[in-house]
Amino acid sequence: MLTLKVSGMTCGHCAQTVTKAVEALPAVEHALVDLKAGQVMIEGSADESVIRQVIEDAGYEVQGRA
Repeated sequence: MLTLKVSGMTCGHCAQTVTKAVEALPAVEHALVDLKAGQVMIEGSADESVIRQVIEDAGYEVQGRA
């Protein structure tokens, strides 16, 4: 499991946007957003750089691994 710290997520809509964007990647099995912690937990074998780019394209900033 990969866990990334993501800034800019403030509400349920933000969480849903990030979840949908990450889960749209073919090698991602599941994504879970923890708004309080500002983290996204990803299960699957997608490349980390691709996941980071998808999150940033959705309008959020990836700050690194949690």
